[in-house]
Amino acid sequence: MNNSDSYLNQEIKPIICVVGARPNFMKMAPILRAFSNIATEWPVLLVHTGQHYDSAMSDQLFEDLHLPVPDINLEVGSASHAVQTAEVMKRFEPVLDQHHPSCVVVVGDVNSTLACALVANKKGIPVAHVEAGLRSNDRAMPEEINRILTDQLSMRLYTTERSAAANLNREGVSDQNIKFVGNVMIDSLRENIKYAKPYLSTVQAHEPAAVKIFREGKEYGLVTLHRPSNVDDPEILKTLLTTLGKVASQIPLIFALHPRTKNNIEKFKLLSLIDPGNTVLLPPQGYVEMLGLMKDAAVVLTDSGGIQEETTALGVPCLTLRENTERPITIDEGTNILVGSDSDLLLYEINNILNGSGKKGRVPELWDGNAAIRIVEDLRSHFFNKSATF
Repeated sequence: MNNSDSYLNQEIKPIICVVGARPNFMKMAPILRAFSNIATEWPVLLVHTGQHYDSAMSDQLFEDLHLPVPDINLEVGSASHAVQTAEVMKRFEPVLDQHHPSCVVVVGDVNSTLACALVANKKGIPVAHVEAGLRSNDRAMPEEINRILTDQLSMRLYTTERSAAANLNREGVSDQNIKFVGNVMIDSLRENIKYAKPYLSTVQAHEPAAVKIFREGKEYGLVTLHRPSNVDDPEILKTLLTTLGKVASQIPLIFALHPRTKNNIEKFKLLSLIDPGNTVLLPPQGYVEMLGLMKDAAVVLTDSGGIQEETTALGVPCLTLRENTERPITIDEGTNILVGSDSDLLLYEINNILNGSGKKGRVPELWDGNAAIRIVEDLRSHFFNKSATF
């Protein structure tokens, strides 16, 4: 990015782009690429709050996504929601005081998103929110609170699906501040699918002996679990792992273990529920590894919002282990089905998928790989006195 402070003595004010955690990286990468391609005259600063504090994983993701080294790293690290949010705010304010940006761009729904939006808003700096208007209507989810409040603080709201505008309108946001641009997650997917790692090489790298499970060309399912509502309660986690054991008796599973999930499986002594003969346990994977695991899977079982979108774009059946979703288009038009904690429903849908009668879906409107270009053109027209070209 533009690491020079030469703009400080000019009329050109920089734009600050904020990332904090893994999902943000995939959303910001195409935006930064669009800036470098079509708005080279506008200084851009990339601020990493350090909310995702595993430096090895962050470094790998930045490399996979061809993200530049952040201009500023706030190095916040892990903490409770309140402490982490407050710490981001404390460390972000001096950045704004030093650089006087024309706009702050935040993405998604993590604590860093809300914290930076709140600081910028209180200092009179316009905020642009990418992935605005998504609602699960479940206020027990910390991310839902982050989404609602960030949207209230934002001047430009970029949506991934048309239903998001109705959510924003109900909350008092004017249509003139809303722009339907498509999905930057899919921009990243389309840009990087050619680099996706073959799933067997990923398994081989971590569990060489497990490759034999797939050598006969068997289909497999991919599992990811990380939400506190699924993995922090021992009884809920036990039920999920028991159900996954039944699935694994029908189709081999690759289970990419989030650190939180791994720790709780060990803490609650539930490892015996995982059949090593039919389930491969992997550590957290890089972006191109996960793309490879997803694109070749017969089915994905997850509680991740981003994976619901990626599987829809890839045409891969997705069973979401949640009672709700903030991404309804993945159900209405895509490959996603909510199964929640209903073991019988999950097994029923697995059978449908394996016998070829599972949900097919289609790629939603404007999930075409050009969302970031639309965003940057719109930002330039509002904050840099340039005309938008779409």
